[in-house]
Amino acid sequence: MFSSFFKDKKWALWAYGGAIFIILLLVYQTHLNVRINEWYKNFYDIVQNSKDHDVSEFWREIFNFIKIAMPYVVTYTVISFFASHWVFRWREAMTFRYLKFWQNCESDIEGSSQRIQEDVYRFAKIMESLGVQVLRAIMTLIAFIPVLWELSKSVSLPYIKDIEGSLVYIALIISIGGLIISWFVGIKLPHIEYNNQKAEAAFRKELVYGEDDKSKFCQPNIMLELFTGVKLNYYKLFLHYGYFNLWLISFSQILVIVPYVIMGNGLFSGVITLGVLIQASNAFSQVRESFSVFIDNWTTITELRSVNKRLREFERNINYKA
Repeated sequence: MFSSFFKDKKWALWAYGGAIFIILLLVYQTHLNVRINEWYKNFYDIVQNSKDHDVSEFWREIFNFIKIAMPYVVTYTVISFFASHWVFRWREAMTFRYLKFWQNCESDIEGSSQRIQEDVYRFAKIMESLGVQVLRAIMTLIAFIPVLWELSKSVSLPYIKDIEGSLVYIALIISIGGLIISWFVGIKLPHIEYNNQKAEAAFRKELVYGEDDKSKFCQPNIMLELFTGVKLNYYKLFLHYGYFNLWLISFSQILVIVPYVIMGNGLFSGVITLGVLIQASNAFSQVRESFSVFIDNWTTITELRSVNKRLREFERNINYKA
């Protein structure tokens, strides 16, 4: 999966040059995020103390935001556009590398065509989405942990206020705890996803054969049996995703109020301003979301594990060599 793109001289410029270009854009995007976080403090301090400021200061901050937001939008768009092209080259490299070995394979595994076309496509799409998010999370942590560490000095909640960098530790503990719980809640999902692909492949295979000879294939009793297998597996998948989503959404909603619970006491005691509260809340969310990138993408990771398992099986079947 990786060697076809990253070890082939033909794709070296795309593989490594493209990756470096994406990383540089993400670094710049993270820099803009930090500037937006600083803007929150200035803007909300003006809003809180409007009597001490005139409207020209308000509009100045609005224009300052626009000057940051416009390059942010352009950078985000370029990253998405270029990452799509980059991953498509990866897909192309995988596809033709697999075809080279598959053409010499004497015994096909179940759903070979689906694995070459659909599974490689799904792998590429997931890597495009998840890969960029993981890189963005790493950049965000590097940039925002010092910011959140400094803002932790403004915490006035008993017991927590004496811990240096308390907000960083809270974000880390919450994320690790959420990841562990998510693992147990969704532990059956990868296997069910894998079975789902097998059931879909069997149903699709019968339909493909039926295109050439409907008298021998696609008989009603066979199609009913195959579709029943698909249906039962989907029902099981819906059930497991149902209680996993219940946990995930509940976890996400609780986390919205965590920074306000921690910092709110300082606002009403006059230790911090509204701007500091909003800045701390945003920085906490940035760090927590970066720590929790795998929790937030658990369903995507589940699909990736299923696709990875199918492609590994296919590689063994065709005696794939890097």
